[in-house]
Amino acid sequence: MPARRILSVWFPRLGAERLLRRIGEGHDLPFAVVEQTGQMQILSSLSAAAGAAGLRAGQPLRDAHAMCAGLVTRTRNAQAEAAFLQALVRWAGQFSPWVAAQGADGLALDITGCAHLFGGEVALMERMTQEAGAFGLTACCGLADTVGAAWALARHAGHAPGHERSGDAIDQEARATRSRAAKRRHWERGGTAPVARGTGAGAGRAARIAPPGQTHGALADLPVAALRLDPETVAQLGRLGLRRVGDLTGQPRAPLARRFGRGLVMRLDQALGAAPEPISPQREAPRFATRLTLPEPIGMTEDILAALDRLLPRLCDMLRDKGQGARRVRLQAWRVDETVQSVEVGLARAAQAPERIRPLLAMKLEGIDAGFGIDMLRLDALQTEPVHARTLTGHAGATEAARARMAGDTGLEDLMGRIGGRIGLEAITRRHPASSHIPEKTAQVLAAAWSEPATGWPAPPVPRPLLMWRPEPVMAPDSPTPPERFRWRGRQHDLSGATGPERIAPEWWLDEPDWRSGVRDYWQVTTARGDRLWLFYAHGAALSSGWFCHGSFA
Repeated sequence: MPARRILSVWFPRLGAERLLRRIGEGHDLPFAVVEQTGQMQILSSLSAAAGAAGLRAGQPLRDAHAMCAGLVTRTRNAQAEAAFLQALVRWAGQFSPWVAAQGADGLALDITGCAHLFGGEVALMERMTQEAGAFGLTACCGLADTVGAAWALARHAGHAPGHERSGDAIDQEARATRSRAAKRRHWERGGTAPVARGTGAGAGRAARIAPPGQTHGALADLPVAALRLDPETVAQLGRLGLRRVGDLTGQPRAPLARRFGRGLVMRLDQALGAAPEPISPQREAPRFATRLTLPEPIGMTEDILAALDRLLPRLCDMLRDKGQGARRVRLQAWRVDETVQSVEVGLARAAQAPERIRPLLAMKLEGIDAGFGIDMLRLDALQTEPVHARTLTGHAGATEAARARMAGDTGLEDLMGRIGGRIGLEAITRRHPASSHIPEKTAQVLAAAWSEPATGWPAPPVPRPLLMWRPEPVMAPDSPTPPERFRWRGRQHDLSGATGPERIAPEWWLDEPDWRSGVRDYWQVTTARGDRLWLFYAHGAALSSGWFCHGSFA
């Protein structure tokens, strides 16, 4: 069986080059994609010209403009970048059937048994890089026996680990140590600089390929950041002088796990092949979406509704053809400044009729800011479920006829959808019967949008009160017989009549604080003032006995 071979493809300028493809010009200008983080704007992706100007990802926008006055920026659209990466997943399917997205800017391919179809591994990497370049994308490839090693070679091959300046770095070491370090760095005093691996004309591509069975040697000289570690762990390792992957492979695993966590050991084992890390090819999920491109930008609510009347029938036809109904629908408005405004609505029952979805979206249109105009609208069914055809047949009885009429009536679900559009579908609940003889547990509260109305509520042997609360103490003699006079909620009550008792035992397999007083004898008590209360006498178990009030009849 051939050794497993994994190819990692990294697009270091994915966000910027995606927008440059759409612009079609100005590739030689410094260009950056900007995203908002809290109260500050930072650079999330740079073009090659912006990188050559000294800018870096994560840099504040104000500092970038100070360094490069001619910088051109655009706002980041994370959703569009994710969709573009999914398109690249489909493109990479021509090289291997096992393709998956790797983070937000890379792909992972299992090319075991596929390289010979393209003339070998080097030829396959060259073809992939050339095709990506034809798309206007910069691609860096890494090939190894494991996913972690391929990821490391694609992103860090040819980059020697540097000496980060920290609190315990060279500036604060002993004088003798500093003198030895100065002698080691002789090239800083005019000597010949050392040649880094992978910097020659043909060595760059070779440095990104780890031959089968040589993963350890290929990773030894890479920085520890190549193990997909968080920056804090990388900084801690650097303070200890562990800057290369080879520095970690010779260390005992138990002390590393105790000091830096099991994540470091897991990443190291995954990169070296000691721990499995499979590649799961992404299955293309069925998508129900339609869009409308406008010849002129719009911004009025009436125009958006008119466009919605053209989108909804098409979306509902797609759903109907597949026997699906929409439970959550999203409307996206693409503005002329390349930004997106979107609204989402949920339905209490899956719908495939435009008249059921349109009112909910119309309620949300006020949340769309048209800005300088909207030039494209997109309608997606984000969540769907099967819709089965209902056959309104049954007995000739009036009960079955009424039930059949209710089966085709969606008025209640539409009402829940409208209310849920304002307060959220999760806030609308309904009660369902529960399998318990405990009075306060005979019903459960469920979300109305994700449950069916209850039918056939079990009738208790004795009527239950309309209002029920947590048992409240009643001041009365400690006797199982209903008291002639008792005090409850600060008022004196005189007994007029009592019906009972109904004995209810606790659930012995559960430990509930309210039922630690043991078996209860419930009585329907009528007072001289006309109050109908539900009292019970607790016979005592873990707690002492006594009288309590549990509810009130209408």
